[in-house]
Amino acid sequence: MNAPNAKILIIDDDRELGEMLAEFLAPDHLDVSACLSGEDGLQALRDGSYELLILDIMLPGMNGLDVLKEVRKGSDIPVIMLTARGEDVDRILGLEFGADDYLAKPFNPRELLARIKAIMRRTRSNERREGSVSVGTLEIDVRSRRVVAGGQSIRLTGTEFELLRCLAESPGEIVSKEQLARDVLGRRHMPYDRSIDTHISNVRRKLSDAGVDNPSIRSQRGVGYLLLVDEHGS
Repeated sequence: MNAPNAKILIIDDDRELGEMLAEFLAPDHLDVSACLSGEDGLQALRDGSYELLILDIMLPGMNGLDVLKEVRKGSDIPVIMLTARGEDVDRILGLEFGADDYLAKPFNPRELLARIKAIMRRTRSNERREGSVSVGTLEIDVRSRRVVAGGQSIRLTGTEFELLRCLAESPGEIVSKEQLARDVLGRRHMPYDRSIDTHISNVRRKLSDAGVDNPSIRSQRGVGYLLLVDEHGS
């Protein structure tokens, strides 16, 4: 029995782009619905059971970043942002507000498909995993993607969770940006791509806000990151 099609929502005021993507992605069992405004998109997300959101930053009325902030108040649905080419600030803000990945317009639909497949693989593989990882004060439940410290749940996006899990599985060891990009984003790490750094910054901030200082995420300049456990800490 074939698995049901994955439902994807695209929020973009370019009607032709939505229609083209729906046609292009359909052979890969991806069922695309499109909304032309942020307001309509938020309503669709409340009414539907979507597995992934493709969100344009440049929207009439409510822009994509505001939509993303509203989405992240109650959902960890994976989000791929569409940004204008060269608008690095928009990309970084999108990642800081909780987007999982981004593509600059104009883009090759095959590249979008590759990003979608990488996220779907990660999400669905987590549903089949069992067990947990304990590091310092953190308890990381792999299947539910839940992180708890001192009885307090820490809310992470799917990408943030995967980065923390990768580091937690090799505590005290440097994990390269290349490996993190490959294992978490499903693509090669490219020069000047700040995606991993921004996601790591988000995880650090959320751990700090929850009062977690053991373990801590340290950077090895130009190489990667490691999760450092203070054996004498609390």
